[in-house]
Amino acid sequence: MERDDTEPDPDARWLTAALDAAFLLLLGGALVRLLTHGRAEGARSAWVLALFLAFGTLYLFGRLTAPAPRHGERPTVRHLVWLGAVLALWMVLLALEPSATWCTMPLLFTGLHRLPVRLAVPLAAVLVLLVVVSEVRIASGGFNPNLVIAPVALGTVATAVLVHGRRLTTRQRLLIGDLVRARGELAASERHAGILAERQRLSAEIHDILAQSLSSQRMLLQAAQRHWHTEPDTAHTHVWDAAATADRALAEVRRFVRDLAPLDLAENSLVTALRTLAERDGAPGRAVEFRLDAAPGGPGALPGAVEAALLRVTQQALANAREHAGASKAVVTLTCLEDRITVDIADNGCGFDARKPPRRSRAAERGHGLPVMRMRAREAGGSLTVESAPGEGTVVTMAVPLATGDAGRETP
Repeated sequence: MERDDTEPDPDARWLTAALDAAFLLLLGGALVRLLTHGRAEGARSAWVLALFLAFGTLYLFGRLTAPAPRHGERPTVRHLVWLGAVLALWMVLLALEPSATWCTMPLLFTGLHRLPVRLAVPLAAVLVLLVVVSEVRIASGGFNPNLVIAPVALGTVATAVLVHGRRLTTRQRLLIGDLVRARGELAASERHAGILAERQRLSAEIHDILAQSLSSQRMLLQAAQRHWHTEPDTAHTHVWDAAATADRALAEVRRFVRDLAPLDLAENSLVTALRTLAERDGAPGRAVEFRLDAAPGGPGALPGAVEAALLRVTQQALANAREHAGASKAVVTLTCLEDRITVDIADNGCGFDARKPPRRSRAAERGHGLPVMRMRAREAGGSLTVESAPGEGTVVTMAVPLATGDAGRETP
């Protein structure tokens, strides 16, 4: 589950609790020292004790009423006022009672942990300087360099560690933010790619179902118009064939809406569906032959996606041969081998140069031709090969390996 940056950090709560506990322990030690070593001073010790109690109360009260800013936020005015009051009272105690220096580390960590670096570092330097001055002031005997070096060294190490931790936390938050944004962009890209793929699939299905059916109906009706007065029976047959084609297209559309397999495959085997397609596509005016090259019994059970792709590619290739190549003859050959199954659609049409990309105007006329056939072959785990030359017809071959699901490479 993604963390909300506004939620309190459990590690920060533990650190704050540790700082508060350390402050109370050190404050208690200062009070014990005052009570055991300051009895002779009488009234002065009582005032110092009252200041210590006020100092501790102010510290804890501010923790509740002036909370420290979260990481990356600016400190509030209330928090800065509280911190200034605590430091001012601590400096008074430092001047009156040397044991107040024991409370320096919690104050130092409190300022460095929450304040911005530009404020925390000068504050740490001031605290260390005051501790050095206090230690030197109360020192007895000769000058001890450790009274200066030790506080400076400890303050420097504490400052360096905490500042490094702050900057490391900032970099981590920036990195997490970048990762979250990248994940969102990737999810949006995947959704967009999925939408495009689905649109392409729907476009291909509509083309296979409606465009090809309407094209067949147009040719049948045109043939009926030519024979309407001279051969009425033939014209009526063409009209009935057009109506039957429209009925099949309507059934395909309804099945497509329910996202089922092609109607021919839902009712028949792949061999029967291809043979029926060849018989339907052979009239009027051209011959379409279906051949089966397989062991007795025909091909075994195939995945539905493979059978649908083989049927749709065959349907598209025959439509291209009829509409664009002007072919008078086409042969559909289904070959079943041990390691693959192939379908070849060969026609005697005008052909084209398969090595050259089609012109834009021609591509627009052809609509969803070879690109959709290649897409279907890829989705079924197979490959598509197109062999053609001007004046020599066209052979379209789709091959699907049966042993593995690896798709072969396409041959343009």
